[in-house]
Amino acid sequence: MKQVFATFQEAVKDINDGAVLMVGGFGLCGIPENLILALVEKGVKDLTVISNNCGVDDWGLGLLMKNKQIKKMIGSYVGENKEFERQVLSGEIEVELVPQGTLAEKIRAGGAGIPAFYTPAGVGTPIAEGKETREFNGKEYLLEEAYTADFSLVRAWKADKMGNLIYNKTARNFNPMIAAAGKVTIAEVEELYEIGELNPNDIHTPSIYVQGLIQGKQEKRIERRTVQSK
Repeated sequence: MKQVFATFQEAVKDINDGAVLMVGGFGLCGIPENLILALVEKGVKDLTVISNNCGVDDWGLGLLMKNKQIKKMIGSYVGENKEFERQVLSGEIEVELVPQGTLAEKIRAGGAGIPAFYTPAGVGTPIAEGKETREFNGKEYLLEEAYTADFSLVRAWKADKMGNLIYNKTARNFNPMIAAAGKVTIAEVEELYEIGELNPNDIHTPSIYVQGLIQGKQEKRIERRTVQSK
């Protein structure tokens, strides 16, 4: 059985200043929002965060951004976060923007123990500056190094007490690969089951990748609300 934390504050107690974090989710879907709130409350700073995007101004990773707890952000786009955009343009934060497919593969490779791989994405652009390139079958490819992290924070729909995880729909974007790429993975889960209650065929992340669990309710905010015109 994996450790089941009683509070979100307890779950993040070992995350200290200067840590490298991977945070799951896609937009505001599938983010470990309560673990993020616990980090905001803790006041940990100088973080390097690897995530697809940085939430919005008043939710998700945007709260860490607003408090200037993030030193460097690695992601695929700025998204709906105006404060992130402001800090980037003013030089207040270091940012590394990566093509989304490359970002996903760098994280997946890190979890699989693959140190680097070649990809055509980014060849001939500023992304390729200072990186090794190589030609395969007449086409140029760029060498990209894998990402790993001190801690991975993920959000799952269901988990058992062994740490086997099931994600719900869009939450399967980035969460499974991030769960595998952290030295310590903490999963925020909606539903927690006894060992043997989940169908093994439904498991997305095996328990070997998970070190801790915390159950809690989520707000499930919408990144951008739209209405249909009549």
